[in-house]
Order: sequence, then C-alpha cells, then structure tokens
Amino acid sequence: MSPHLGVLLERFFETLRMIYLGSFLLFCGLTHVMASYPIWWSLAMGHQYSSIGTQPILCGSIPGLVPKQLRFCRNYVEIMPSVAEGVKIGIQECQHQFRGRRWNCTTINDNLAIFGPVLDKATRESAFVHAIASAGVAFAVTRACADGSATICGCDTRHKGPPGDGWKWGGCSEDVEFGSMVSREFADARENRPDARSAMNRHNNEAGRMSLNDNMFLKCKCHGLSGSCEVKTCWWSQPDFRVIGDYIKDKYDSASEMVVEKHKESRGWVETLRPKYNYFKPPTERDLVYYESSPNFCDPNPQTGSFGTRERICNLTSHGIDGCDLLCCGRGHNTRTEKRKEKCHCIFHWCCYVSCQECVRVYDVHTCK
Repeated sequence: MSPHLGVLLERFFETLRMIYLGSFLLFCGLTHVMASYPIWWSLAMGHQYSSIGTQPILCGSIPGLVPKQLRFCRNYVEIMPSVAEGVKIGIQECQHQFRGRRWNCTTINDNLAIFGPVLDKATRESAFVHAIASAGVAFAVTRACADGSATICGCDTRHKGPPGDGWKWGGCSEDVEFGSMVSREFADARENRPDARSAMNRHNNEAGRMSLNDNMFLKCKCHGLSGSCEVKTCWWSQPDFRVIGDYIKDKYDSASEMVVEKHKESRGWVETLRPKYNYFKPPTERDLVYYESSPNFCDPNPQTGSFGTRERICNLTSHGIDGCDLLCCGRGHNTRTEKRKEKCHCIFHWCCYVSCQECVRVYDVHTCK
C-alpha cells in the first residue's frame, strides 16, 4: 500500500470515528463525555483490540482517543494489544471484587460508555475503576515486555542490587517502571484539564499504578542435584493480578472524601482537592480519593446508571453487604431449589487415573425481591 493511500485511509477512518462519536453524543445527550469519560476503554470490550498490532490503521478507529493518545498508538502500536488487555483484566477484576455488592461493576454491551452513567460522578466507584484500569494497563504491558511479546522493551536490569546468601540474580525481572510509564502516558493523556475531576482521575490512576510497585516480590527457582536447592536464581516479579485487585479494593473501602477548591492562576481558574475532614489522616499518593456521594444502587435508575439489585443472588447466612438483608435493601428475598450435577465418589486407580460417579445435588438459591 502506498504512503499516500495510507494517509487517505487514515483520514477516512478518522472522519468516520468522529461522525460515529458525534452521533453517540447527540443520542445520549452526554455533551461532556469526550471531556470526562474514558470511552477508549471500550476497545477492551470488542474484538478489534486483538488485531491492533497487525493493523496500525485501527489506531484512528479507536473511540475516544485524544490527539496525544492517537500519536502514542501510532508510535507504539506494538504494545497497544497489551494496553487493551490491561483494561480488560482491570474490568474483570472489578467485577470479581464487587460481585457481592449492590453495584457489581456491570458493563453495557454495544455502548462506548461501557459503565453507563455510573462514572459520570466523582464517587468511590469511579475512583476504583480508574485505579484498577490504570493498574491493569501497567500490569499487562510489563508482563508483555518480560515474556517477549513486545520487542521495544524487555527485562529490568536497573534495580537488582547485590545478591543474597544462597541465591543469585537470574531470570527476567519485570520492568514495572516501563509498564507504569506506558499507563501514565496513555491513560493520563486526557486528564489535563484544570478541573477537580481531572485532578481526581490523575491521583487515582497513579495510586493504581503504585499498587504494582508496592506488591512486587522476589521470585526464585532452585537449582541442584535431585531437586536440591543448593543455588537459587531470583528475579523481581509482579504478583497475580488478584493480589492487586485485593489491594486496591482495600483502598476503595478506606477512600478519602475530598472537597473542591478553586484558585486563580496565570492560566485561569484551577480546581484542586483537599480533605473534607481535618481530623482524619490526609490521603497519601497511594490512597483513593473522591468528592461525590454514591447512589444506593438499590433500584434501577437510568440517570445514575444503577441496575438495582432485583433478582440478584444473595447469601442468606452472611451479615455482610452480600447478605440478603443488605444486598436486597430490605425488600426481602425469594428462595428456589436448583439441581446440579456434580462429580462424586471419586476413586484413584493405580496407576494413574481417577474415576468418578455423577451425583445430583439440590441447592437452595436465594434472590432479591
């Protein structure tokens, strides 16, 4: 394909992208979405992210990219599949962490605003989603560099230090600084407005990325005769992403409420955040922050993006938020029986296989009214 034709196609797809986004904004009435909603996250919900690395022309068709993100995509198209994969694992982890809560991180198919209006407000939920998505991007890019999927990056050779007793450096230490840099350059590119929401998003994005640094660990492999551990080789490794999800969920539970302040600077009015309560410890760069209250998510509400909790499965014996009392918002619950086929009476045979029978067991399933 000639360079001239490539430029024409790029402009064509860019025009289509803007027409599509304009129609979306007009239809939804969300005239502010381009300024505040990270709709580029929707690339993780479709099939297009898997082919970004082989078809650079798709950079222009990713919805919601600001010019800096578009340039980044074109210059580093090789790692864009990892960026999309990072958003995807962030969404999956969000849905795991909130599986028993009134808001369960529901996504909307065939919608550029994949969480609906939930992220329009500067709530705890918005803080968590931004943090976990930014952490996911950094995690996936770092892992791709270490396993050789991306050739523009590799292992970390900067932060090894002297070896310890009985072990030496080896393997491939994961370069979390590079992954965090990619996440920062790409995810934060749209958060350059002088308003409170941009300040909040930047803070929570960075808190999510810092969770990777805080949870890196030394992973080792033994070497020696007959599996002995005479010598160990060790390298820095990221933990399983579930560890990161648990860590950021703890930050969600202890998130700091802020208030918005306006200051006049040379560039105009600038909004900043300060803690609402002086008698609490001020948030650190690792904590999540928010400044608007969450809806109760008990009933469906198109304005807030709440789907309600009717028909949600609840835990009858739990006194926590996943219990029928709290999850069902005092409306009560229904109970039905459900038959499930399961393997049972398993026997190990020498050597070497296991045989099982199939049993039908009856369970009580409780759902919110």
